[in-house]
Amino acid sequence: MGKLRDFVRDLKRKDHQRYLGGMDFLKYIGPGLLVTVGFIDPGNWASNFAAGSMFGYTLLWVVTLSTVMLVMLQHNVAHLGIVTGLCLSEAATQYLPRWLSVPVLGSAVLASISTSLAEILGGAIALQMLFGIPVIVGSVLTAGFVALMLFTNGYRRVERFIIAFVSLIGFSFLYELFLIDIDWPEALVSAVSPSIPEGSMLIVMSVLGAVVMPHNLFLHSEVIQSRQINQQDEAHIRKALKYEFFDTLLAMTIGWAINSAMIVLAAATFFKQGVQVEELGQAQSLLTPLLGGAAGVVFAVALLLAGISSTVTSGMAAGSIFAGIFGESYNIRDTHSRTGVLLSLGIALLIICFIRDPFYGLIISQMVLSVQLPITVFLQVGLTSSRRVMGCYANSRSTTVMLYAVAAVVTGLNLMLLASELL
Repeated sequence: MGKLRDFVRDLKRKDHQRYLGGMDFLKYIGPGLLVTVGFIDPGNWASNFAAGSMFGYTLLWVVTLSTVMLVMLQHNVAHLGIVTGLCLSEAATQYLPRWLSVPVLGSAVLASISTSLAEILGGAIALQMLFGIPVIVGSVLTAGFVALMLFTNGYRRVERFIIAFVSLIGFSFLYELFLIDIDWPEALVSAVSPSIPEGSMLIVMSVLGAVVMPHNLFLHSEVIQSRQINQQDEAHIRKALKYEFFDTLLAMTIGWAINSAMIVLAAATFFKQGVQVEELGQAQSLLTPLLGGAAGVVFAVALLLAGISSTVTSGMAAGSIFAGIFGESYNIRDTHSRTGVLLSLGIALLIICFIRDPFYGLIISQMVLSVQLPITVFLQVGLTSSRRVMGCYANSRSTTVMLYAVAAVVTGLNLMLLASELL
């Protein structure tokens, strides 16, 4: 009888171990979701609502294309952090000559400032919707709350906050979509059928810049290298490389769904009514009579959550980039990391004081990100394709070609934008 009891106990233990082994991937979930909030930020809201209200479902394909490129790029930059134990900024400082790394990383700091500007503005606009607080005051409150979160919380606690915020934003849009009549066949076709209507190039570029964001590439490599996987054995590194892809794919798919939902919501409500959204406050006030008071409140609360959480990630990215210039990883207790965070939030606040049209400022901020993006992408691909940096984990030739093709597409779209603005 005792032997039978021991046998059953051993069997249960083995089943439990197999179960835990099967759930191993859950240990690697987190970095991708932290990054996801960066491309459901208020800048995305402005770009997506402008796209949907002006062009209906037509520009949904931009979100799809951007997300495919994003999965490739975020997956690739996460490998840099896993293999080398360096974030993108540290790797640039270590492996590039100083005359090249400083201006490249300097442009990334400017991009993070542009990002923070959009995030803070979004939070301020949401506070104005909910409580009638002036935009400048709301901007100070948003930036102050974010600074408090960043200066008092560790990585894992911030991760939990962000995951909760992303979940609430997702549920908010799911609720809104249930209230409207959507032409799903047209939406699905538009999501995979490229088309650039006349006068849409600025919006196309702002949507692209709002999804594929330079600071997110720096942030992803920073968050994942903080887990110090490179210090473990070969088996752990290979397991991390394997499961990281699922984390990235899950997170980016959630981001794609939320961004697409914004365009669908705008197309099915505003475009259908012949109304062009020129500010987020207008979107909320128009949603209220169309869908009811609750929809307007849910919209504003979701925007506030998006503004706060995305400002947290843009501040972290700025701290990571600035610290990397000095060959250091992000640590909020370190002077260089703190300086990066304060520069990003402080300069963004200063610029907001001189912006007359917050909605247009959001769209232009996303275009600035798209202009800087090729610099970051070429930097990243150059590093991850180098055997000197990555050793046996360097990109294969086919992966390198695909990633450079993504960089070429982004650069080409930027040239098209420049031509459309000059002519």
